[in-house]
Amino acid sequence: MPVATLEVSAPLRMLHWLYPVLLLGCAYLIIPIIGTNYLFEAILLPFLALSLAGVGLNILTGYAGQVSLGSAAFLAVGAFAAYNFNLRVEGLPLIGCIVLAGFAAAAIGIVFGLPSLRLKGFYLAVSTLAAQFFVQWALTKFNWFSDNSASGVIDAPLLSVAGVAFNGAVRRYLFSLTVVTLLTLFAYRLVSSQTGRNFIAVRDNEAAARIIGVPVLKTKLVAFAISSFIIGVAGVLWAFTYLRTVEPAGFNLDRSFQILFIIIIGGLASIRGAFFGAALLVVSPLILSRLGSFLLGDLFNSGVLEMSQRIVLGVLIILFLILEPDGLVSLWDRIRKRTIARLKKR
Repeated sequence: MPVATLEVSAPLRMLHWLYPVLLLGCAYLIIPIIGTNYLFEAILLPFLALSLAGVGLNILTGYAGQVSLGSAAFLAVGAFAAYNFNLRVEGLPLIGCIVLAGFAAAAIGIVFGLPSLRLKGFYLAVSTLAAQFFVQWALTKFNWFSDNSASGVIDAPLLSVAGVAFNGAVRRYLFSLTVVTLLTLFAYRLVSSQTGRNFIAVRDNEAAARIIGVPVLKTKLVAFAISSFIIGVAGVLWAFTYLRTVEPAGFNLDRSFQILFIIIIGGLASIRGAFFGAALLVVSPLILSRLGSFLLGDLFNSGVLEMSQRIVLGVLIILFLILEPDGLVSLWDRIRKRTIARLKKR
C-alpha cells in the first residue's frame, strides 16, 4: 500500500511543478518573440508589478490576517529609496539599490506595524492609513527625496545589471519577470515553512497560537517586514520599468485599495491569487475602454471610463464576496478539476 501511494504521488508532484515550468518557459521564450510594445507597456509590465505587490500584501493579510490599507506607501518608499540609493551612493549596482530599497520599505513597515501588537481588524486597517498619509506628505514636503525637482516628478534611472542595459520594453519585461519570479518563489517557500504556519496560526486564533508556543508579537512584525519588503521591490518595478518616472502621485490611496482588491478578487492566502487578481484588474480597464468606445463612440471619454471602472470593480468585489469568497483561484481550481474528471471519463 505505501508503495502504491508513492507511485501515485510522484506523478502528482511532477504535474504540480510542470505547470509553472511551462508557464515560465512561455513567458521567457515565446512572449518576448511574439509580443508587441503595447502588450509589454500597457499589460505585462503593470501586471507584473501589481502581482508582486499582491503577493506581498497576501502574506500580511491573507496568511497572517493583518489588514493593511497602506500598501501604496510601501510602494513609494521602495521606489524613492531605490532612486536615492542609485543617485547618492556611487558605484552601488542596481540590484543593490533594489535590495536596500526593499529593506527600507521593510523598516517603515515594521514601524507602522507596531500598532498591530495592540490593534486588530478594522482598527488596525485605519491605523495603517497613517503610513499612506505620512509617506505622501514627506515625499511632497521634502524636495530632497525628489532631488530638488520643482515638479516632484523625476525620471527613473536606466536599468543596467553587470553591464547589460534593460532599456527597451522587452528587456524591461524580462527584468521585471525575473525579479517577480524570484520573489514569488521566496514567498511560496516562506508560506510553506514554519514561519508560514505561524502566520496562519496567528491569523486563525491568536490566543491558541500563543498557547502552543507561537511568538505572536514577533510573527506579526515579521509578516509586516516581509510583506513591506516585497511591496517595496514591487514599487521599484512600478516606477523603474512601467511608469519610467518616480513621483508621489503614482502611489496614492487608490493604489492601496487597488492592491487590496487584487487579493480579494484573486483569493486570500494564495500566492497564485495575486496573479489572477492582478490580471483581471489590468485587463478589465482595457476591455471597458474598447467596449465603451464601440458602444458610445466619442461620448465615452476618460471621465466616463474612470467612473465605469470604479462601478465595475465595486460590482465585481461584491459578487466575489457573496458568490466566491475564496476568489478566482478557487474558481479556477474547480473548473480544472471538473475538466480533468470529464477527460478521465472519456
